[in-house]
Amino acid sequence: MRMLIAVAGPYSADTKEQRKKNLDAMNDAASEVYKLGHIPVIGMNNALPVVDKLNDIDRYNSIMEISLEIIDRCDAILMIGESRGANMECDVISGKGLPVYRSVKEIPLV
Repeated sequence: MRMLIAVAGPYSADTKEQRKKNLDAMNDAASEVYKLGHIPVIGMNNALPVVDKLNDIDRYNSIMEISLEIIDRCDAILMIGESRGANMECDVISGKGLPVYRSVKEIPLV
C-alpha cells in the first residue's frame, strides 16, 4: 500500500552551507522513498518558501508550525537524523501509532 512518508532530519546549522547540506540529505532520502513507490514529504521544503516571505516573525516557531501540520497528515516517517524539530515531527507520527523508520531499507516496496 502506498504511503505518504515524512522525511525528517536536522536542518538548523551555524552556516548556510551546512543547512543546505542538511536539506540535501533529506531530499536525497526522499528520492529513495519515492523509488520505493511512496510519496515523500519534507516539512521544511514546504515551510521555508513561506517563512522566507514573512517579516518580523519567530522563524523557528513558524517553520515548525507549518511543518508539524504537514507531518500530521503523513502515514509514516523516515528519520535520517535527530534534532529538536525532527524529534517533534517523529513524536507526531509515533504518537498516532504509525511507523517510524530509521532506514530506507525498512520501508516496504509498493
